[in-house]
Amino acid sequence: MLNVVVCVSGGGTNLQAILDAVESGKITNTRIAGVISNNAGAYALERAKAKKIPAVCISPKEYETREAFNQALLQGVDELKPDLIVLAGFLVNIPAEMVQAYRGRIINIHPSLIPSFCGKGYYGLKVHEGVLARGVKVTGATVHFVDEGTDTGPIICQKAVCVKQDDTPKVLQQRVMEEAEWQLLPQAIDWIANGRVQIQDGKVFIK
Repeated sequence: MLNVVVCVSGGGTNLQAILDAVESGKITNTRIAGVISNNAGAYALERAKAKKIPAVCISPKEYETREAFNQALLQGVDELKPDLIVLAGFLVNIPAEMVQAYRGRIINIHPSLIPSFCGKGYYGLKVHEGVLARGVKVTGATVHFVDEGTDTGPIICQKAVCVKQDDTPKVLQQRVMEEAEWQLLPQAIDWIANGRVQIQDGKVFIK
């Protein structure tokens, strides 16, 4: 049974997609061990509590230094004993100590087709604003492993989504979530839970 900890900063729509997929059997051999947010007002915490899943806020505002926050975040994760950490809209830089401790066991969902519109400064609506400003015709979402860089880890899966001429950033964001993110993240977790994902030479292979 794969113990999963989900880290999230906002409303938790990707968290809900995971919870629904576990409940429906689309994700197998998996239990959600806990939810961590850096935002005390995150609705994701309420989604977790509604399912009787341990939910905690660990906010950098509560610590004098970033190092102290990083240590608290790592300790909070360690206490939940995860086999896999899922970043589902977690707007916090993962400390290097956590990457090292859980190398190959942290995944992230990004709302574009990496390597386009990713890296520093590309998060949330800013991704979709960049897509529309550039005038690309296809965008999408990517699930990847987390390393020391920003959106640079091995790619697990991707799904394309068409951009429409009358799209606004919010409309496009919603379509990418519905057509790509909410499908890809549960799929990736299920693959990992069933031993189908291997990393070789920095690339992911699905068995």
